[in-house]
Amino acid sequence: MAPPTETTSPPPTAPASQEPPPIWFLAPEGFFALPLAATPEERADLSHSFVRELYSCGDENIWEPAAPYYAAMAEMMAGTGVSYSAMGLFSTADEGGDGRAVTQDAGTQDGQVVRHEGADGVAQCALTVAAVPTDQADADTDVVAQGILAILSGDEYNDARWLDLPCGPAVSCVTLREYGIKPELTETGEQVDLLTGQIQVHVPFPTGPFTAVFTLHTASMDYWTEFCDLMSAVLQTVSFTDPTESAEGSEGAKGATESQA
Repeated sequence: MAPPTETTSPPPTAPASQEPPPIWFLAPEGFFALPLAATPEERADLSHSFVRELYSCGDENIWEPAAPYYAAMAEMMAGTGVSYSAMGLFSTADEGGDGRAVTQDAGTQDGQVVRHEGADGVAQCALTVAAVPTDQADADTDVVAQGILAILSGDEYNDARWLDLPCGPAVSCVTLREYGIKPELTETGEQVDLLTGQIQVHVPFPTGPFTAVFTLHTASMDYWTEFCDLMSAVLQTVSFTDPTESAEGSEGAKGATESQA
């Protein structure tokens, strides 16, 4: 996959007595962040640029009716604690000849991003980041993670595991669900069973009484391994301190798109 671009999750909103501290992470190219913002005016402005990026081969006939829809989606997320929500669209064009390609866009041409054609195949996922208030002292991230692991492990359908991330302890939980789609909603007129997968990772804040919850959900299960690898790569970049402060002036900071929380 192509090198990631930097995404800063702004201070998430959550039903707590204080605002959560900021959190930073890198989201790979191929993710299109929904227009989350505090006011309707901001959401409307962001939605217009969002649809032009998402439907880059479209025109005003597509963009104009789509923008209010995504602005409304962003409004529905207000107050839920979700600070980042994105759609992941990846081409499954077999670039390597092995039938397993999941790739981002094909670079740029004349300053414009060159998109793979959707007819070549697309694997989709959704990625969200939310902040959940937790009763903890700043230094008790291990205790919080142990409690989360104990709770999630109580469900026999959860694959809950302890993670040691560069930013601190975390707990991952993988669940697979099968849904029956009614015959009237399928192309064949027969019921179809749809298998979906979800990876959810709980990362306690060391800077305040909150836990960050990263959730990746997909129905493109043929590419489950690739999405697991993608989620793992995102988690390795999570930081509760501004990474640009230590990377300022370094060669590794080149090529990243900086965003301020």
